Amino acid sequence: MCKIGYTFDVAPFGATISDSMASELRAVVDELGGEAVLGRRLERESDLQTAIREGFPQKVIEGLMEAAGLSIKELAACLDLSPRSLQRRRREGRLARYESDRIYRLARIVALAKSSLGSRDAATRWLKRPNRALGGKAPLAVIDTEIGARAVENVLGRIAFGGVS
Repeated sequence: MCKIGYTFDVAPFGATISDSMASELRAVVDELGGEAVLGRRLERESDLQTAIREGFPQKVIEGLMEAAGLSIKELAACLDLSPRSLQRRRREGRLARYESDRIYRLARIVALAKSSLGSRDAATRWLKRPNRALGGKAPLAVIDTEIGARAVENVLGRIAFGGVS
C-alpha cells in the first residue's frame, strides 16, 4: 500500500489493474467450461491468446451454451455462424481461430453480465431482451462484432456502477 498525503491507504495502480484482469480471466475461463474443458491451464492473458490461436476444443460450445442459457440457434446467431456450421463443429476436434475468438468474446460478455447483474438467470434475461441503450436491440444481437460487444460492455459498466441502462 502507498501512503498518499493524508491518512488513507491506496493500492498501487498496477496491482489493481492486474487483480482485475486476473479476476476477469478466471471468470471467462469458467464460462468456457474451465481448464478441464479447455485442456490446459490458463493463468495469463497470453495463455488464453495462445489457446484462441490454436482453436478451442469443441466441448467449449456445450459449456458456453449451458453457461449462457442459449440454444444452438441463439449461439450461432451471436457468433455470426450458421447453425449447421456450429453443429458440425460440435462433432469435430478443434474450432477455427476466428470461431474461438468469437466464442471468447461471448464468454467475456456473459461473465461480465453475470458479475454486473448478480446471477445467471438475470444475465440471461438481460442478454436476450431489447435494450434502449443499444438502439432497441438485444445485447446478444449486437455482439457479433467487436464494436457491438464494446457497446454491451459499456452498458453493463453503467449498470454495475449505478447508472441506468
